[in-house]
Amino acid sequence: MKQRKSMKFGAVFKKIRVLAGLSQEELAEKIYLSRSNVSRVENDKLILRLDDVIRWFQVTQAPEALAALLCGVDVNTVLQNITQILGGFIWLKIFF
Repeated sequence: MKQRKSMKFGAVFKKIRVLAGLSQEELAEKIYLSRSNVSRVENDKLILRLDDVIRWFQVTQAPEALAALLCGVDVNTVLQNITQILGGFIWLKIFF
């Protein structure tokens, strides 16, 4: 029987946390995990349960990234597009 490889999402989880401006300790406290477990998730050493994944994206205010992840869309592309859109709104607000 073939062994299934797990998908690697640690870098996505870390990017979402960093974009939210949270340290591992701050996020861990808000989602009821230990700091070491947050680190293990970000290094692909621990797979989260779905309720923990949802809480991670709620706390980091990144529901669009969760939707992309669940739909199999490249999360980095979604985040980049959203950042460009928001950057455009910020630019418009500053100059107009």
